[in-house]
Order: sequence, then C-alpha cells, then structure tokens
Amino acid sequence: MMLQKILGWLKGIFKKKKAVSLGIYGSPNVGKTTLANRICVDLADEPMGAVSPVPHETRRVQKKENMTLKLKGFTLTMNLLDMPGIAVKVDYRDFLGYGIDKGEAQKRAREATLGVVEAVRSLDKIDAALFVIDATEDPYTQVNITIIGNIEARDIPIVVVANKIDLPNANTQRIREAFPGYEFVEVSAMTGENLTKLYSTIANKLS
Repeated sequence: MMLQKILGWLKGIFKKKKAVSLGIYGSPNVGKTTLANRICVDLADEPMGAVSPVPHETRRVQKKENMTLKLKGFTLTMNLLDMPGIAVKVDYRDFLGYGIDKGEAQKRAREATLGVVEAVRSLDKIDAALFVIDATEDPYTQVNITIIGNIEARDIPIVVVANKIDLPNANTQRIREAFPGYEFVEVSAMTGENLTKLYSTIANKLS
C-alpha cells in the first residue's frame, strides 16, 4: 500500500533525525509545485499551492510543516519547502503574453526577484534538496548550473529529479549526461509515476 511505502521512506529519513526539511528547487515552470502538491497529498491529504502555466506563479517560499504520520506509536514529521523558480533575471515582459497588464506584470517581476533571493537564502534552512528539471527542455542552462552550484557549495544532499516523463518529447538521458554523479530519478509529478522510487532514493541519500 502507498501508506506503507511512504512510511518506509520516512523511517529511513528519520533514522537519525526527528524531522527533515526538503527544499524543492528548479527553474520556473519545471513542475516544482506540482511535485510538492503530489508529496503533500500523499502525506497530508492536501496540496501545497496553486499551479499555473504563468511563469513565477510561486513568488514566495511555500511551506508545509509538521506533516505527521502515526503508526503503531511511531511518529514521523516532515517539513517541505516549495521554492520560487530560480532565474538569472526576471523581466516583466515575460508576463505580458499571459493577458497580464503592464502594471501587474511589473509587480509580479519585483515579487519574483525577491522570491529568488528568498529561495537562495533558504538553502541554509534545508537538510536536502530536490533539484527539478523539465525533461522536455535543454538542461544545459546557466540557471541550472547556478542552482546546483549553490546547493553543492553548502554540502546539501541533492537528488536530481527529471520531471514530465509523461510527455512524448521528454529526454531524461541528456539530464543524466548534464549532471553525472548525482542521485537521479525520472518522475511525472502530474501522474505520480515513479514517486515511490523518488521517496526511496531520498531515504537512501539521507540514511
């Protein structure tokens, strides 16, 4: 059963800690919030936040704290942090094509820029990172190199997550080649495919 699989994953994580904080990082629109929602529904029966095709929809760090499972007297707690999409530069014109007027677009751009700063600062608050990459896009970007460099510099355990494998043009091999030497899992946050494998990988990484 799904509950038993999740419990096994969490037991591995909490072997040495009472709680663990996981940060979900990546560029805008790679599926971070969709993945966060999937995990939160699995653990707490409720989603993390809203999902939108508009870039930088998540402009502040979203937190789901103290997600607890109790089974036979064994209590497990997890904190999940869904980070704003990391970008080298946020341009208000990126929002105009979605029917957003200039004033609102400029406001969103300011908020998104502050969100990037908050996401980087939050690296000091997490125990492990899920680095999410859209498997339909080219992984060789300045943003991806910047993200993984910042995480690695703090000696934070990383799991590279190739998302959107449900799409016909997904290519996970090029992500493997771009980031060799890291724990790697292919998933579809939309359908839930391979989420159990992701949980197991995180447990092995942190145990």
